[in-house]
Amino acid sequence: MGATVRLLVAPELRSFLPPRSRRDGGLDVPLDPGTPLAHLVPAAGVPLTEVGALRVVDNDAQVTPEHRPSPGAVVEVAAVSRPQLAVSARFVLDVHLGALARRMRLLGLDVAYGNDVGDADLVARALGEARVLLTQDHALLRRRVLAPLPAGDGGAFLARAAHVRGSAVADQLDDVLDRFAPPLAPYTRCVACGGELVPASVEEVAHLLEPGTLRTYREFVRCAACGRPYWHGAHGRRLDALVRQVLRAHG
Repeated sequence: MGATVRLLVAPELRSFLPPRSRRDGGLDVPLDPGTPLAHLVPAAGVPLTEVGALRVVDNDAQVTPEHRPSPGAVVEVAAVSRPQLAVSARFVLDVHLGALARRMRLLGLDVAYGNDVGDADLVARALGEARVLLTQDHALLRRRVLAPLPAGDGGAFLARAAHVRGSAVADQLDDVLDRFAPPLAPYTRCVACGGELVPASVEEVAHLLEPGTLRTYREFVRCAACGRPYWHGAHGRRLDALVRQVLRAHG
């Protein structure tokens, strides 16, 4: 067997590893001379988007992803610290996270989403608009262009993409808010397109509403981008309870 580096991967990251390595998080990665950790760690399955501190066990030294380990070195791979710095508090979500996109928009977050957008377009939008790409696609996260961006102060890195944990939308939302701690402004964005909501008179939205709604409600807002009207209707109590729960946990 040729030269290898042994990686000791934190429990939070072991779902990215081959099944045989998930129990203890240890695996040996083949090493070509001069290969940096920025290549070795993704080769083991762990995207750099999810990696925090890297520490060489042999000499107890913290290193950067550009560090080139020696053959036989043992490197601890930690998960990102939370809350994590990011390129912005704006996001773009992949096609499988539509429910999460709507929930994040309800809380006032700037979220781009389309249900027919390919991976290349997602990456281009994330980089072109300085948005954090959220996905559960491991292969997408391993694209090198999505690796954290050096902040310029010699130490910090800014997230450009992130893995979303959880299958239920409530768990996904908790994960994103815990990881990035973005400022929340509930009821300020359209859940359909993400545009900003502005006050609207009854006359401005009357042609979009059912007669019963017009008889019952007098206060409306509309989306400045798509024109969709909103009012605090029968579903308002459920949404209010959801928002209160989120603000207690993350506000």
